[in-house]
Order: sequence, then C-alpha cells, then structure tokens
Amino acid sequence: MVGVSRNIRRVRELIDQVAVTGFNVVVSGETGVGKELVVNSLYQKSNRLGKPFVKVNCAALPDTLLESEMFGYERGAFTGAIQNRRGKFEQADGGVLFLDEIGDMSLPLQSKLLHVLQGGDFTPLGSEKQVQTDVWVIAATNRDLKREVEKGGFRDDLYYRLSNITIILEPLRNRPEDIPVLIDYYIKKYSQELSGKATTSLSRDAFVKLSAYSWPGNVRELQNVLQRVILLGESEETIDSMLTSAPKVYPAGPNAPAAGASSAFAEMIASNGGRLDLADLSLKKIRKKAMNQVERELIDYVLIKTGWNRSKASRLLKISYKTLLQKIDELKIEPPPELA
Repeated sequence: MVGVSRNIRRVRELIDQVAVTGFNVVVSGETGVGKELVVNSLYQKSNRLGKPFVKVNCAALPDTLLESEMFGYERGAFTGAIQNRRGKFEQADGGVLFLDEIGDMSLPLQSKLLHVLQGGDFTPLGSEKQVQTDVWVIAATNRDLKREVEKGGFRDDLYYRLSNITIILEPLRNRPEDIPVLIDYYIKKYSQELSGKATTSLSRDAFVKLSAYSWPGNVRELQNVLQRVILLGESEETIDSMLTSAPKVYPAGPNAPAAGASSAFAEMIASNGGRLDLADLSLKKIRKKAMNQVERELIDYVLIKTGWNRSKASRLLKISYKTLLQKIDELKIEPPPELA
C-alpha cells in the first residue's frame, strides 16, 4: 500500500492484524481507490497463501448466472448444462473467495450466501448432495452497506456475518498527502514498463499541477493519466486535457486536509526532480513549508482585496507594517501586473 496518510497507515495495520485470523472482511471505498490491492495484501500475508484465490464479480452477472457461478451445477440442471461444473466456493476450498461488489448482489442470492457462511456447506444446482467447503470470504464494495441495510437493500444478518472487520479506504481527495507519493511511485514504475527507462521524473510545474488535482477517479484515474503522460508528454495542454475536473477542490469539515500542507509536500518532492527521498521526510521541514504556503496565500489574498494598500492590509492581518514588508520580501509576494 503506497501512501503516508493516517488512513493508509491504519489500513496497513489492519491488514497485518487481520490476515492471520481468517475473520471475514469487508473492504469499503469508492471506485478506483485500490480495494482489490487490499484484498490481495490480506491474501499474501495470510496462512492461506499458495492456496486457491478465486474472485467473483457480483455486479457482472445476472442472478441466475451468478448463482451457478458461485455454487456450480450438475449436468442437466438447466438448458445448456451439458456437464458438471464446480462453483467458485468449491474451487476456493482451503483458500480465499473474493466477492467483489458484494453490495450489488440481490436479496435472494444474499440469503443463499448467508447459508453457506453459517454452515460451510451448499448444494450445487440440480444436485441432491451437499458440498462442504472451507473458504475465507473477503468482500469489497463501493456502497455504504450500513445504509443499504437501513434501506432494505442488504440483509442485516449477512452484513454482520461478512463484516467481522471492515477496512475503509478513503478517496484520494481526503488524503492529498498520498498524491505526491503515488505520483512518484507510478512514474518510476510506468517509465520502466512503457519506455524502458529505469527512472524518470516530471517537471516541477507538471508535478505540482498533478499533486494539486482532486482525482475524482482516485488511484485508477491517476494511474491512467500518468501512463498517458509518459507516452504523450507533459505539456500543460496535454495534462489539462487528461484531467476530468477542476484541480484541487477538497471538502470542508473537521477531517478535511490542509491544502497548504499538501501543496508544501508536493513542492518538496517537485524540487527534488519529482522523486521522493526518504531522507527528506522531516516533519519540521514540511511544517515550515506548509506554514509559509498558508501565510503566502493569506497575505497575497488580503493585499489583492485591499488593492495592495499595505497599511490597510497590515491592520487587517493584525501585524505591523514593518512585519508585513518583511513577509512580502521573504515569501516573494509580488503584485499583479495591473497593480505593479
């Protein structure tokens, strides 16, 4: 899991704690945040590594096909069933069954899934014999299952059976400090894969622009854009045409990230040629950069609003005129051309 945010650190902790237990897990988060990566990490750290890992996309098939896909069928169970077929539960015996998009499963099928989770057995379509299975079920969803339970769209007993542990992956807009780190990681990865170069870096302007973007499509969108940047180049026009929404619109509220802090982090990496050097991860250095960024934006805003009347601006900012002049000089704040 690539990232430095509190959310990613907590996800890593949960993966380490849960992987050895075999408790049923629900991984929750918006489309594109990396839920499948969490599921794979759980498998890799579990005692079932090396045993079957079977994935079922619950949103990709209609109910009738999904049921036969999960539980299997006997020859002659329905038109077209010309031979016996083992279902995913049987194929995953001893290993992991990954139920992707579990929130899209219909209520009747949820009932049958609950039966398997409670008793560890099921009956293939058209068969009279029960099949025992030992699987670790990990589910993923982009829906709020608690809300679906309240609305009647998801069984509460299945919800509690599935979600011994819930791992929540926040969207990128809620953890912008991860964006520069992800850009650095994927630029190196894709540069080697797509162009054969061991390492490459973005220009400072491109790195800062991409770091300030809110990424509504999350990590999947970021990966897609970086692949195209490596292939097509990083001109401003090219990058702007790839981004699907306005840059940097972070939500307000107590958990909202500080835009200045994220920008300072991006600037720090950009100044190092777009590469993240662990030796540079000094909290003191990042804090100073963030404070300077916030001060610069605030002072610049007040100066523009007062028509660059520094006496009036110093009174509004509640600092001395001399201190304001020092800040303007230190932070390299310049008036817009029309006021220069």
